[in-house]
Amino acid sequence: MYTVYGDKISGNCYKIKLMLELLGLDYHWQDIDILKKETHSEDFLAMNANAKVPVLKLDDGRYLSESNAILAFLADNTDFLPQNSYQKAKVFEWLFFEQYSHEPYIAVARFIQTYLGLPEERRGEYESKKDGGYRALALMNQQLQQCDFLCGDTCSIADISLYAYTHVADEGGFDLTPYRAITTWFKRIEQLPNYCAMR
Repeated sequence: MYTVYGDKISGNCYKIKLMLELLGLDYHWQDIDILKKETHSEDFLAMNANAKVPVLKLDDGRYLSESNAILAFLADNTDFLPQNSYQKAKVFEWLFFEQYSHEPYIAVARFIQTYLGLPEERRGEYESKKDGGYRALALMNQQLQQCDFLCGDTCSIADISLYAYTHVADEGGFDLTPYRAITTWFKRIEQLPNYCAMR
């Protein structure tokens, strides 16, 4: 059985929970409070020296960190990760997009608003995330006007990765109303067998 060390309202951790549920895999969830600096404990740092969640513990005692790397591991040899080399690369294209062009804006804005309560000293940083976040949403919406999922007709880990923070983007101050293709995509994912909500 896998063990997931994570924060229940973290999008990066939710990716792993959702993937495990969609695949019907057994796992144990271990809550980690990032605001209480539990990722900086000696025990946690032994699992991930980078002091970040999520961490996946394998049956044999080995550990994996970085949410998209964990998704790729779990999805190997399943329909969520294509075997064709080009199609697989397209999935990874979106995974890299998520980490470099999406998460730094949408997830960070959500963290400042939802976790920290939008303190005045971080309001400038919060506002600075809007342009990048809306650029990411526009690109996703454009792609999803052309196909049901980000890489074609079937759901992949690209969708799982980007769904995690996009479906709660409003908690970071983003208005999703104009992005009809994205909100329709939400419904497709939420209709997948074994889908589970973040909370």
